[in-house]
Amino acid sequence: MADSDDLAVAPLAELRKRRSAKWRTYDASIIPLTVAEMDFDLAEPVAEILHAAVAAGDTGYAMPAPALGDAFAGFAGDRWGWEVDARQVTAMTDVGVGVVEVLRACIRSGDTVVISPPVYPPFFDWLIEVGTHQREVPLARDGSGTWRLDLPALEQAFASGPAAYVLCNPQNPVGRVHERDELAELVRLAARHDVIIVSDEIHGPLVLPGRDFTPILTVPGAADHAVALVSASKAFNLAGLKCAGIVTGADRMADVVAKLPADGRWRTGHLGVLATVAAFQHGGPWLDRLLATLLHNRDHLDALLRSELPAIRWTPPQATYLAWLDCTSVGYAESAHQHFLDDAKVALEPGVRFGRAFDGFVRLNFATSPDILDEAVVRMARSLVAEV
Repeated sequence: MADSDDLAVAPLAELRKRRSAKWRTYDASIIPLTVAEMDFDLAEPVAEILHAAVAAGDTGYAMPAPALGDAFAGFAGDRWGWEVDARQVTAMTDVGVGVVEVLRACIRSGDTVVISPPVYPPFFDWLIEVGTHQREVPLARDGSGTWRLDLPALEQAFASGPAAYVLCNPQNPVGRVHERDELAELVRLAARHDVIIVSDEIHGPLVLPGRDFTPILTVPGAADHAVALVSASKAFNLAGLKCAGIVTGADRMADVVAKLPADGRWRTGHLGVLATVAAFQHGGPWLDRLLATLLHNRDHLDALLRSELPAIRWTPPQATYLAWLDCTSVGYAESAHQHFLDDAKVALEPGVRFGRAFDGFVRLNFATSPDILDEAVVRMARSLVAEV
């Protein structure tokens, strides 16, 4: 049951009028719980600045400095106690473009880059785009089902001489909030073997109540070996507006970022900058309501799965609005996502996109209403009964 202060979601019929990829990929018989965008309305400060810009015809080229750096520095200080030098925040089109450009600036074609699946599918594409060799060091899973960085395996990988490691912090799709001591050990290994850490921290603002987010650059010694990619796009649903930031904390990595194409500022969306600044400066109360809503949704989904789909295993995430569901014990031949799409009319992300070893897993987006989650899980459960 949703709390009275939870963010509201429009009825499914209204949501289907949206024209983003989530709502245009499938026909109206399908409940889409795929793309990582939320079904909530925009935060009021964000909506207001966008309405005002359009009303004024203010839709030109972006001018991100100094407003973007100042806004993020204030947000990071308030939320995480992270002292960011606003001058070391560089605007970028989005996090994916930022990762690619940073890798291009600091490695050579043919170098090896390490990643830890299961991880956001574009990680694999980014490395292909840059022309690197890819080395996978999968997350380890402990006896409680918690996914963690496999630090002994990463030490072996780093000793082999890779140029960089692309970290997902927090980790999509498993929702893991990497702990400070884990990140400290990661930084120690990177310093020992001279490996650059490129940290995708887009889900940092979405750490759920009860957990603390550790930005990589707050770890002692990290500033000489790491950059962070940040954005309001996931927490405030702004992906289509195109604005992110690359954050550095020391001269060595600032020099890397200085090599990025000068035209990067022109590839950043003006409305994205305006919305991002408004979100970071004035969106805190809305974000707190969002996190409370997502926590309720996560717990509601947990109860639903226990009741309706007990064969599906999962570890409730510590961050994000994404559920990583292990369907390998369900007992049918098709991959799980295809079965649920065909027989339950529920669209989920296939696990194999997040790593070759994860066929049989699916990712479900629970940033929607309890009613929609109820309908989706009931459909999924009925499809399994029908299969038997």
